[in-house]
Amino acid sequence: MQEYTPIPHGTRRFGRVNWLGLYTLATREMMRFTSVWTQTLLAPLVTAGLFLLIFSLAIGPQRGDVMGVPFTTFIAPGILMMTVIQNAFANTSSSIVISKVQGNIVDTLMPPLSVLELVLGYLVGGVMRGLFVAVAIVVALMLFLGIVPAHPLVALGFIVLGAAFMSALGMLAGIYANKFDQMAAITNFLVTPLAFLSGTFYSVEALPPVLREITHLNPIFYLIDGARYGVIGVSDTSPWLGGCVALVATFAILVLAWGMFRSGYRLKA
Repeated sequence: MQEYTPIPHGTRRFGRVNWLGLYTLATREMMRFTSVWTQTLLAPLVTAGLFLLIFSLAIGPQRGDVMGVPFTTFIAPGILMMTVIQNAFANTSSSIVISKVQGNIVDTLMPPLSVLELVLGYLVGGVMRGLFVAVAIVVALMLFLGIVPAHPLVALGFIVLGAAFMSALGMLAGIYANKFDQMAAITNFLVTPLAFLSGTFYSVEALPPVLREITHLNPIFYLIDGARYGVIGVSDTSPWLGGCVALVATFAILVLAWGMFRSGYRLKA
């Protein structure tokens, strides 16, 4: 009779990737926001609608066209991307900081998951939340403003890039923050200003030269500008340049997140 040899804990059944563990972590991250969809999906849609309504009523009639399109049409893609990146950031950052505050981050770190699998699991959750929000807003833009994406694949590419970039940034923030007030400070003093001062409501060509150059150093500007090109077909810079900048920035932030998970920085007691 052949002796039974148990499979050691952590053995990877399918090559070098723990697909089951990665799938489980990604599913958990997606269930976090789908289970409270009124807060994570419906609320951003309402907020985006209010932004469009207020700016259209307060500024739209006097502002005239911007880059050859009506003001409301011009700001719609910016509001779309701003909402996507804020929600992608919130998904990963809140997941990690809540686990740290509640003391159950060990439940994520102890399973047989590699550092790359941890990063990808969190990343999938943030990107999917961003995509869900984007789909809802795009449908609303088509129904109420008649805006049909001019370059759908370009718009999709920048939305995914934007969600990935901010999901990775959310991991950094979640790992760094040990308390909710630290997380709130990062959101209020870093994420929100970067999102608002990235050409969301204006063309950077209207800025003074110094501010224009500073804006071009902000990766979020290229995400918003690329999304604008994908949705309405106009942009301040080349979408190819924006895509390259976004790719490099996203890769750099993901490498930092990988390094922080690998070292256990602010994760291990």
